Amino acid sequence: MKRTLIILALAVAAYPAWSADAKKGEQLAQQQCAACHGKDFATPVDPTYPKLAGQYVDYLEKALRDYQTGARKNPIMAGLAKPLSRDDIRNVSAYLSGLPGPLSNEKR
Repeated sequence: MKRTLIILALAVAAYPAWSADAKKGEQLAQQQCAACHGKDFATPVDPTYPKLAGQYVDYLEKALRDYQTGARKNPIMAGLAKPLSRDDIRNVSAYLSGLPGPLSNEKR
């Protein structure tokens, strides 16, 4: 019984990752993020901009939520993040985290 509860709890905790649609995230990222963070999301147009490819999904989600709420300060990012829905954030984060990049576990 205890083992079943643990498995169920893990499944519930992982649910947001299951509900993400990386294909929709790709469309949104290409429209909203590529101009500054680069078409491959690993070569931003300005070296001070972060590389998003391969970044941890939970980090990306938190950063976007923080831009929405003002916990992170950047007027450009705040304007881009403000209209995003919870699903938009999950989708774009799922897409970006799946790309090969500096933090990904993919061997290049």
